[in-house]
Amino acid sequence: MRITTFPKTLIFGAIPAFLLAAGPSEPAYADFNSCVKSFWPSAKKAGVSWETFEKATAGIALDKEVIESANYQPEYKKPVGEYVDRAISPKRLAKGKEKFIEYGPLLSQIEAKYGVDKHIVLAIWGVESNFGDNKGDKGVIQSLMTLACSGTKAKFARGQIVSALKILQRGDTSHDRMNGSWAGAMGHTQFIPTTYTAYAVDYDGDGRRDIWDTIPDALGSTAAYLKVSNWVPGQTWGYEVKLPKGFNPARVSESTYKTLGQWQSMGITRVNGQPFPRAGDKAQLWAPEGTKGPAFLTLNNFRSLLRYNNAKSYALAVGHLADRLAGYGPFVQPWPTGERQLSMEQRMELQTLLIQQGHLEGEVDGIIGSGTLEGVRSYQRAKGLAVDGYPTLTILKLLRAEAPPPPPPVAPTPAAAAPQPAPQAVPAPQAVPAPQAAPAQSSQPKSTADGAAPPAN
Repeated sequence: MRITTFPKTLIFGAIPAFLLAAGPSEPAYADFNSCVKSFWPSAKKAGVSWETFEKATAGIALDKEVIESANYQPEYKKPVGEYVDRAISPKRLAKGKEKFIEYGPLLSQIEAKYGVDKHIVLAIWGVESNFGDNKGDKGVIQSLMTLACSGTKAKFARGQIVSALKILQRGDTSHDRMNGSWAGAMGHTQFIPTTYTAYAVDYDGDGRRDIWDTIPDALGSTAAYLKVSNWVPGQTWGYEVKLPKGFNPARVSESTYKTLGQWQSMGITRVNGQPFPRAGDKAQLWAPEGTKGPAFLTLNNFRSLLRYNNAKSYALAVGHLADRLAGYGPFVQPWPTGERQLSMEQRMELQTLLIQQGHLEGEVDGIIGSGTLEGVRSYQRAKGLAVDGYPTLTILKLLRAEAPPPPPPVAPTPAAAAPQPAPQAVPAPQAVPAPQAAPAQSSQPKSTADGAAPPAN
């Protein structure tokens, strides 16, 4: 999501300022509606009409789910390996390859115009909205007003509200189509209002910058923004590397810049053993799990991705998904497992228990997607737990403890006696001929074809 004007920070336990005492730098409001109306003077000064303001704010209310999401952002709280694995699930990778076939010519045109790798643009589309399937269904104005009036990311939200209202005033989109994420990020590739205003493009030339429903505009806007974020054409985002024996990455600051050649002279090499294409490129060493997981040398374009979303796990997910879509393999060094890394069997068990307890609908497949995450959040809300949505081993154990015991085994019922045929009327005795001598019996039983019972086994 496009929170680029202000760095993302986490504010835990934030509650509406008008429910408790306002902070020292926040004005106090009697209620949510009073806070919303306080934005009218700024909107009017920016050229927003009262009709637009009134229509945009009519009926909106404080959205508790927005506050929950703001207090727990996966790219900051989730282990890097789990975040990356989820971003590059088999389903997403397969769908990305389909989209590359469908939109390959468009992506090539965008790459030629802006100099941004077409696989990167495609990967951002995948990570941000699952290629348009999850663009967000929350009203942007309501989400931003909730943040601004609750004290949760209020500074960021206040900077976005007037820009969002101006988008409506210009007619770039309609009130009912201006939906997005909890943070007000919009469209296929999730631009926040200020980023949209500054960098979105009308790629298809129809006179509107429609990132909500026009894929060329959305993908073109993404490339245009990365271009002004100092993307270097023809270069990658970074390399997975192998650390020399005894090397401790914790002793190297992540802000240290060295050329790839200098890192190589310290014994750091590409995992595939090939030389770095441009030894003079400057890079930073990043080993999120120390020596227990993959290590990377990140280049300039990695920092451009951070301009799109200021979280390293996000930039890594986008870069790696782009590589996979381009035909490269997974990371060589596996991620470590732990509390937040459930096995496939555990994930399927968790989904089964969520379904049984009414927190999830659908099939059990072991894939932790948006439905499963919302199921976990539903369970956490019901139990008064911190709402983060992550399927940890602790959550699984709690679900196990609350699962109803299996029903006792059913004792087999004795077989009922076979019903006896109804008595038949006995016919009157008939005259019979005198008995004849019986033929000699064979020592072999008749075959079943002759109607005789088969021999006992």
